[in-house]
Parts: sequence; structure tokens; C-alpha cells
Amino acid sequence: MPPRGPDDRPGPEPGTASRAPRPGAAAREPDPGVAAREPEPAVPLRGLDAAGGLAALRGLLDRPLASYYLLLSSAGLLLLIGLTMVFSATSVKDFAEDGNASASVTKQAIFAVLGIGAFWACQRLPASTYRSLGRPLLFTSIALLLVLNLLVAYGRLTRQKSVVFGPVEARLNWLFVGGIQVQPSELAKFALVLWGAHVIARKGAALGWWRELATPLFPVLGLLFVLVGYNDTGTMLCLLALVVGLLWAAGVRMRVFGALAAAGLVGIGLLVAVASLGAGSGERGADNYRLARLDMFFNPPDPETCKLNDCLQFYQGRLAIEHGGWFGVGLGKGSLKWDWLPEAHNDFIFAIIAEELGVIGCVVILSLFAVLAYTGLRIARRVDDPFRRLAAAAVTTWLVSQAVINIGGVVGLLPITGLPLPFISDGGSALVVTLAAIGMLASFARAEPDAARALHARPPARWVRLLWAPLPPLPGRRRRPATPPAGRGSVPRSRERRHDDQAAPRGVRQDRNRGGTASERRR
Repeated sequence: MPPRGPDDRPGPEPGTASRAPRPGAAAREPDPGVAAREPEPAVPLRGLDAAGGLAALRGLLDRPLASYYLLLSSAGLLLLIGLTMVFSATSVKDFAEDGNASASVTKQAIFAVLGIGAFWACQRLPASTYRSLGRPLLFTSIALLLVLNLLVAYGRLTRQKSVVFGPVEARLNWLFVGGIQVQPSELAKFALVLWGAHVIARKGAALGWWRELATPLFPVLGLLFVLVGYNDTGTMLCLLALVVGLLWAAGVRMRVFGALAAAGLVGIGLLVAVASLGAGSGERGADNYRLARLDMFFNPPDPETCKLNDCLQFYQGRLAIEHGGWFGVGLGKGSLKWDWLPEAHNDFIFAIIAEELGVIGCVVILSLFAVLAYTGLRIARRVDDPFRRLAAAAVTTWLVSQAVINIGGVVGLLPITGLPLPFISDGGSALVVTLAAIGMLASFARAEPDAARALHARPPARWVRLLWAPLPPLPGRRRRPATPPAGRGSVPRSRERRHDDQAAPRGVRQDRNRGGTASERRR
């Protein structure tokens, strides 16, 4: 091959730009003192940023233990906010009464520690234990409610505000046993969740028959509604919402909800009527306070006419929300808690939040309850056990409906019922039972199929499992086989297994010819 000359050098490839300088352009040497500037990255579009953020959020939610951590974070933040607001709402009154500004919050903190212990214990229990605890807890709560109502009725006859019978003292909705305050209606909520979920899960497809759905569920519900609703209509509404969530998760027909709504309206009307006879906090011959609350909701009075009348709580709650504005007056700087707003530490603590933390604080509270609702329904959708699914849906409906009833009454979207705000209002027994229910939800969150596989794939240390929670069972493995439901109606009963001497040998196919008479074939 002949050697190439200077004119034989290969030119640029077709389709590529030539690197030769333009004519007339002087070649410049790079200045070593000037740093080379890297090209600025292109600014991404806002739509791409939003899509990337949603993708990242979706990736976080797809993690196996996302439900567990969402539940812990939302419930823990609500508990911390509740302790802070209880101290803010009660410090002034406690200091004025006995010179100790932290008396109420110390008591609430003690119950919070007990509630965390209940959370820890309930997180370690398997589903079989919850199934077996449903009936004893239900009988215990019904017995306590019977004792409470009998003592309260005796106190009404003898014109006493509180009745003492040995170590037991009864005051409207509370029992004091040896100085320990117990609210039986709070225990009845948790008991109804466990017992109702167990009964419905055991019936299975038999819920299509009205007789199977009504017994024994509806008689027990009627008894609980009477025992609870006679003195506390708000808690009765919460129980009704709990039952609706339980039946909705079970997939019953819509006509059942219609019948239940009609029965609930009739029951609420009767409970409103018996307030004139002394039910609840009413008195015989006095104005019906339940009817007055309904009338106040449908026909709001003029704020100038109810400053010192029966609608004082209604007026002061609205005034606290107006005073707070967007950002609030500051934590601890509210003025309505200086004995102007009745039950500021309990039923109307959301008004104190609105005054001191403003709209921003209210949005944070609502967002945390929304996360709690999403997490509970997510757990109910992901678990494979029918009992876990029903119990998770019932607990979520209970907590969210109670928060909606309380906040709706404070802001005026619902009638005032006197129901406390979960995690935040002052109340010891309610806080302990609520944290125990959250512990049960945490146990179910760890039992999700993906979560159980992830925990078994990388199990934590032994001391962590001893102090926190054991490993959940792997999906598809059952310690005890499920008992098949008995045949009902037109469903034939299962045939008994033949003895070994009558069984056909393995590998030999039996004759399937239909011989004999019709009566012999039916055998």
C-alpha cells in the first residue's frame, strides 16, 4: 500500500460536524487562570418534580412495614400533642385551685404510661388471644354498665349526685373502684370490636341470612345501646358508627345499613325524649338539654343573646376559634381557658388548639387523624385473616368517627354531644383503652403478608424481640386448622369419614355406576 500524503488524510465522517475552526476565527488558547465553567443543569419542570415526589411517596408506602411506622408516628404525635394541650388547658385552673399547675397533666402522663404498657402488651398478642378475649371483655363491660346504671338510678330516686356502695362510687358515666376511676363505656367499645369481629368472622358466608346476622349480634347491640345511650348519647353514636364499620367490612347488603339507620334514628329520638325524665345529666321537670342542643344546631341563636345563657359553651367555643386566626395567639397564651370555656380540657379542647395554634395547628391535628384513618383501612385491606380485617376496620371507624363527632361539635358542623377527642382530651381510662386498640392494630400491621416475610427474612436481635414484639406468623401457616362451619338450611352436612376397614385401597378406583334403588342411592 502506498504511503498517504498530507492531502490523503481522512476527512470527517458523513453526518458529523467538522472540528476545523471557522474562516477568520482566531484560535484562542485556554486561560489556565480561569476555571472551566461546567454547563448549568437544566431546570426540571414542576410537573416532573411533582411526579417524582409522588413516585418517591409511592415507593415509601410500598415498603413492607410502612403501615406499622405510619401507625406509630401518627398515634405517637397525637399523644404528645394531647399531653401538651392538656397542660396548656389545665395549668391556669390547677394553679388557681391548689397552687400546682401540673396536677392534671401529671395524672394524664401516668395514664399515658399505663396506656403505652397496654400498647406494648397488645402488640405482642396473637389473633387467637384477641378472639378468646372478646366474650369475657363484653360480659365484664355489660356487668359494669349494669352496676353503674343501677347506682345512678338509685341516686336519682334519692336525689344524690353520687352514690357510694362500699368501695364503689357512681357518678353519671364513671365508676370509682377503690379510688380508681373507670369509664365502662370505653371498655365496651373495645369489647364490642373483639366480640363482633369474632362472631361475624365465624359466620362467614352465612351472613346472607337475616337470622344468622341478627343472632346474637343485634340483641347484644340493643342491650349495649340502652345501657350506654341512656346516660351518654355521644358514646352510643360512636358505638353505632363502630357497628356500621364492622358490617361494612364484612360486606353485608345495603338493606342492612338502611334498617340499622332507621333503628338508630328511632333510638336517638327515644334517648332525646327520655332526657326530660332525668336521663343523662338532665333532671325531671327541667328543660330537655338534648333537645336544646339539637335546636341550637338547627336554629343557631344570636351570639349576643347567649353569652350568659345555656349556649355559653357554644358561644365561647366559636369565640376561641375566631380569636386564634391563622397562626394562633401562641402556645399557652389563650384566654378562654381562664374559666370562660366549660370543659376546655376535655370536650372542647379543640377550641383551645384553635385559639393557641390557629388554623395551622388544626390542620396538623386533622392531617394526623387522616393518616391514622388511612393506615387503619390499609391494614384492614392487606391482612388475610377475616378476624383481623374486621377488627382493624372497626377500630379505625371507632377512633375516626369519635374525632369527627368531637371536632364537628366544636366547629358547629354537628350537634354538641360531649364526646372527648381521642389521644388529646383529658381522660385516663379513655386514653388507656385507645392505646390498647392501637397496640392491636400494630400487631395486625406486623402480620401483613409482606411485613411478616420481611421480618422473617431479616429478623431483629433476640433481645429486641423479647423487649418489643415477637415475630409474626408467616402467611399461609396456621397452628390450628379452621373449624368448618356447620351446614345450615339447604346445605347438606359433611359426610362422616369411613372407617379404615371400609376405605378403598389407594390406587383402586371405585365403581361409580348408579346401581340399586333411588332410596339406596340417596344414602
